[in-house]
Order: sequence, then C-alpha cells, then structure tokens
Amino acid sequence: MFNRKRIRFDFWNFVTLFSLVFFGMFLVIPVGKMILYAFQGKGVEGFTLANFIKFFSRRYYVSALTNSIKVVLSATFLIILFGVPLAYITTTYKIRWKRFIDVLIIISMLSPPFIGAYSWILMLGRNGTITVFFKNVLGISLPDIYGFQGILLVFVLKLFPYIYMYTKGALKKVDASLGEAAESLGYHGIKKILTVDLKLITPTILAGATVVFLRAFSDYGTPRLIGEGYITLPVIIYQEWVSETGSNAYFASSVAMIMMTVAAIVFLIQQQISNKKNYTMSSLNPPQPKQLHGIKNFFAHFFVYFIVFLATLPQIYIITISFRNNNGMMWTEGYGFGNYQAVFQKATNSILNTFKFGIIAIFIVIIFGTLFAYLTVRRKNIFSKILDVFVMFPYVIPGTIFGLILLMTYNSGPIILSGTAAIIIISYVIRRMAYTVRSSSAILRQINPNIEEASISLGYSSLPTFFNVTMPAMVPGIISGAILSWITIINELSSTLMLYTSKTATMSVAIFQEINRGGYGTAAALSTILTFTMVVSLLLFFRFTKSEEIDL
Repeated sequence: MFNRKRIRFDFWNFVTLFSLVFFGMFLVIPVGKMILYAFQGKGVEGFTLANFIKFFSRRYYVSALTNSIKVVLSATFLIILFGVPLAYITTTYKIRWKRFIDVLIIISMLSPPFIGAYSWILMLGRNGTITVFFKNVLGISLPDIYGFQGILLVFVLKLFPYIYMYTKGALKKVDASLGEAAESLGYHGIKKILTVDLKLITPTILAGATVVFLRAFSDYGTPRLIGEGYITLPVIIYQEWVSETGSNAYFASSVAMIMMTVAAIVFLIQQQISNKKNYTMSSLNPPQPKQLHGIKNFFAHFFVYFIVFLATLPQIYIITISFRNNNGMMWTEGYGFGNYQAVFQKATNSILNTFKFGIIAIFIVIIFGTLFAYLTVRRKNIFSKILDVFVMFPYVIPGTIFGLILLMTYNSGPIILSGTAAIIIISYVIRRMAYTVRSSSAILRQINPNIEEASISLGYSSLPTFFNVTMPAMVPGIISGAILSWITIINELSSTLMLYTSKTATMSVAIFQEINRGGYGTAAALSTILTFTMVVSLLLFFRFTKSEEIDL
C-alpha cells in the first residue's frame, strides 16, 4: 500500500494555482505562440528563419531597428542630462512652489506621449501657431518638428519625470553624514556630486533610465504622429498586422520577438550593473534642503521653472484650444463649448468604455494584486517566485506586441476573445498589475510579521488574519499602486489599438483617430477630459494616502 502525503489545499494554495493558470493562459501561452509564429511562415512547413532573413536583409526594416535604438538612446541620454540635475536641485536646495512643481511633473508624466506629439504639431508643425507667428511676424523659419528631432523632443519632455522621480526618491535616502565626510576630505561642488552623491544612487538612475528606454522603445503613437518618414519598430509591427495587402502575423511576430529581445537585453544589463554597484545606506540622517543666494539661486529657479514649463506647455495648450471654435478641420474666431458638445455627440461610447473597462480592470488589479503581493512576500516558495516573474515580465513587453500576441492567441480556437471587451480588460490587468503588486509588497515588507503571528495565536486562521489585520495595514500601499495602475490604464493606447473594435474603442483610441482625421478640436476636448480625470485621480490619491508625492 502506498504512503501518500496529504496535500494541503487551503485558500492561498488556490490563489497560487489560480495565478499560475491566469498568467499561463494570458502571458505564457501568447508569448510562446508568438515565438512559434516567428519561426513559421505562410505556406512553409516546419520551422524557418525566413522572417528573420527578410528583416535583416532589407534596408527598410534594419533602418527601423537602428532608428528605434538611435532615438531612444538619444532620448535616454538627454533625459538623464536634464532629469538628474533637476532632481538634485529640487532635493538639495530650497525651491519655491516645489510641491506644485512636483504635481505638474507628475501630470506631465502620466499623460499619454502621443498627446504631447499632437500638441507640439499644433504649436510647431508646418502650420503651427508658433511656427506661423515666427514666420509672419518675425520673419524667422523654425526648424522642422517632424522626424527624429520631433520624436526626440516629445520623448525627452514626456519621459524625463521618470528619471526625476526615481532620482529624487533615492537622494532623499542618502545619509547627509556621507556628504559631510566627503567635504571634510576636500570634495566640494561638482566633484562631490559626481564622486559621492551620484555614485551612491547610480543603480536608481539606471533603473529609471531602463524604464525610460522601455517606454520610449515601445511607443507607437509618437513616431506614428510626428515621425513621418522616420519609421520605428512599433510602427512596423502595426503596419504588418493591419497591412492592406493582408496581415502577416508570422513576420509581425518575428519583429516583435526582436523588440522583446532588445528590451530583455537592456533590462538584464541594467540588473547586472545595478547588482555590482548596489550600496547599502542608512537614511537616519536625510539631507535637508539648503538656501541658495544670489546668481546661483536665480539660475537654479530658472532651470527648474523652464524645464517644468516646457513639460506642461502641451497640456496647457491642449486645454486652451479645446475651447476654440472650429468648423471641422479649420480653426475659427472665438471660444466656446462646441468641441465638447461634438465629443458627447459622437464619442460618448469611447468615454464610457474608458471608465467601464478601467473600473473593471482596476477592481481585478486591486483584489488579485493585493493577494499576489502577499504570496510573494509572506509565502515564499518556488511558485511565488515564478509568480513574481510573471507579474514583472509584462513590464518589458511593448504594448503593441502584447496586444498582438493576445489577438493571435484568442482570435480562433476553443476560446475566442478578439473583438470583445474582455480581451482589452485582460490586457490592462496583465500590463498594469505590476504597479499595485510592487506598491503593496513594499508596504507589506514594513509590517512586522509578529502582528500576524499574534493574531493566529489568538485562534484566528491565516485567512481572517489577512483580511482583518494585514490587509487594513496595507491600504496606503494598495491605494498608491492602484492609482498609478488606474491612470496608466485609462491612458493606454498601444495595446488597445491592436485589440479594439468600433464598439470597444476608448478615449485614447478616439483621440488618436481624431488626430489622424484632422479633428483637432474634438481631439483636444477628449484630451482635456482625460487630463481632468488624471488630476482628480491624483487629488484622490493625495487625499486618501495623506501623501505629498507618488513613489515609483
């Protein structure tokens, strides 16, 4: 007779099993199918390298790869060049209206990049407001905004807040005594900053730079709107999938695999360097902002205000022109609410879809994100480690690719989800759950496990202990991650463009379509509604968490 071990199947085992099945269905299987498709072709039996040979043998596709890497690396370098000094100045020195500046930076960070591209086209395009003013009034022809320089401008001004927030958070944890010790050894000014302060936070800067690289590398909307002849890989993938001559899922999969490989290499390089340059510090003596005087004070304030002004200018301009009258594709005199009336007449469904899909997705994210965070922190085993990888892996998958692989997997077969709201909601949950899991995990690590042990010793099982003791203590972290997940969900464009139908279009998709059709007034009105939703979400975040900033 066999001696069988009794398998304990409690609530947490069920959650673990469910999470592995969920990510297996909507992450592992789609990625696996994409890899299989990449090595297949139309009318070709067995595995083939034809797709990759086609990609690397044609100049058009290779130039798209080099274009992507060139513009993203350039943007990342410039973002570090501006973002790190900005964070250092606002953290180390007293800057007036610093809290207001942080809110403006957060708003500019969380709005979709393609809206920034749209705004800069209206201001600096061939018939843009600023372009026409300089040409007609001052007789000066401004440089062309389209192509490489336009994409670079949008990326830098839209993504520098990531470096700013990461660097600022790290600088606040640097022990001030280290700086004092460096000064006693003769390190002052720039020398001290480069050899002590920045060296200590190098891993954090690299982490922020990786986020910037991945966000810019995966962006479809910006190159599509402002790139013109400057083609990047996300544009190639979309074109191959919706080609007028018939979609080529096999070739699109190979391009997606190349993109994922580049993203994974960048991520692994960052992890390797960060592990070698990781420093443990005590933050018992955090640095206190100092007061600058004279010319130094003037230039510090000028630098901060100028960068923030450029970052928020697209939002300000969009809100302003959303009230400007127009007759279709042409602006007319005067201001009013005509654009908003047009929006609620023809885009009401998109607005409702945005909130409906977003609310359902964030509800799922909060519930399972909280449970997954508990599994990865408190119940560590091989399965929780796998779950942790599954949660973070979508972070390196560009949105266009993720939408593509979901569509390929569930476009036929026993489970058909293409064209439904469910596939969009699943995409949101998978791609944005990391924010809530990460934030919930961070606060859970600060909660003493003895509190839970005391509850269990009083006769409560692990499940009531979690819901009555642990989860209430996690609320600030849950809300923090949920707000960030919510804002990124309602702004999502790349994956939604691959998945939507006429009945499931969202505000981001509607804005993108209106821009392409030349409906700038309605696009501006929709963008303003999206911005207003973000501001309200941030205010709710500050209200419920009693916090003054968002930690990434």
